[in-house]
Amino acid sequence: MKPNNKYHVIVIGGGPAGILAAGQAAMHGNKVLLLEKMERLGRKLRITGKGRCNLTNDASIDEFIHHFGKNGRFLKPAFYSFFVNDIRDLLSKNGISTIVERGNRVFPECESAPMVTEALIRWLEKTDCQIKTGLSVTKLDVQDNKITGVECVRSNEKEHFSADAVILCTGGRSYPRTGSTGDGYRLARDAGHKILNIRPALIPLETAGNNAQRLQGLSLKNVTASLWVNEKKQAEEFGEMLFAHFGLTGPIILTLSRQAVDALNQKSVVEISIDLKPALDYQKFDARLLRDFSEHSKQQFQTILKSLLPSSLIPVCIDLTGIPPDKIVSSITVKERQTLRNWLKDFRFTISGYRPIEEAIITAGGIDIKEIQSKTMESRLVSGLFFAGEVIDIDADTGGYNLQAAFSTGFLAGISANKKL
Repeated sequence: MKPNNKYHVIVIGGGPAGILAAGQAAMHGNKVLLLEKMERLGRKLRITGKGRCNLTNDASIDEFIHHFGKNGRFLKPAFYSFFVNDIRDLLSKNGISTIVERGNRVFPECESAPMVTEALIRWLEKTDCQIKTGLSVTKLDVQDNKITGVECVRSNEKEHFSADAVILCTGGRSYPRTGSTGDGYRLARDAGHKILNIRPALIPLETAGNNAQRLQGLSLKNVTASLWVNEKKQAEEFGEMLFAHFGLTGPIILTLSRQAVDALNQKSVVEISIDLKPALDYQKFDARLLRDFSEHSKQQFQTILKSLLPSSLIPVCIDLTGIPPDKIVSSITVKERQTLRNWLKDFRFTISGYRPIEEAIITAGGIDIKEIQSKTMESRLVSGLFFAGEVIDIDADTGGYNLQAAFSTGFLAGISANKKL
């Protein structure tokens, strides 16, 4: 072992969790090494939020925990260690001011994920953490249930680094071109950890039939999408969605997708219902239709639809309601009006599948939280081994929650490794 290959702490993975972990571990003079298999840090962070970077959410800790579902309480110590104002302050001190937008989502004022990434790297470099890129970790060295170092490879040449603590921050399996290829799951499993069902979360959904394809590119705002499993309503979300050639996507669809994926994997019948007029219940909406029909009784059906729908939705509406487009409004029957009302309140799609995990915003499943100490992020099985970020079995809705969890668990793992030393 070369003398310069001995470190106090080694961090594996140069994403948001890894950067925070490495920087925090190096704060107090420890010799810290950050290993990243890609040629530069933060590849996935640079494209977050369609390049705008939804950093976090200006919500309370209790709200955050709710968005992470049954595993949310595991994150409480991490959130109390480092939370929304902390990451905003850190970025502010490194030249990135932030703003709060709709849904309490926090974005950088510069609207640039690459600039956020570079600011975090500048902060990291001030801590004297050593950074090595282009090195893939192939094995965690464990002796007598204690971490002793890592084995790496570059261009088929092996290299060993020893350490008193190792923090695994390798991310999930989504966006593999950024380096998130699931390596951490294998490393953790080889060290004795249980890996729970890896599957996509926050993923676009594929639909049967061609209606979504006909509407490709259409964005709907202020609609409600509800998830139905075996004819029972499971969840609903209000906001924005988008039609694509394969099916449905956009914020509210992505939020519903986690439950949809699980239901599809259980061979259940899964449907998405879109309420195009959520502000009005069935009775009030029927009254509105009656009023509109009375005021425009001499118009054709296809003409009056222009006041109700985007133009690209009109042909689909005509086909699915079966009302002739040239029918005069005054001759539309009560049954036909009710058919139109019901369709506008329940535009339904059968979900046939979901996009590949490589297209998921985040991965569900991962290292079992029962095997991790929530107050330190240290393994319960291997002394000196810590975890942070998406490699753990934690995932939430869209809105900045997942990125905050990466920052918070990375920070806690970094200070815990210091205390361990």
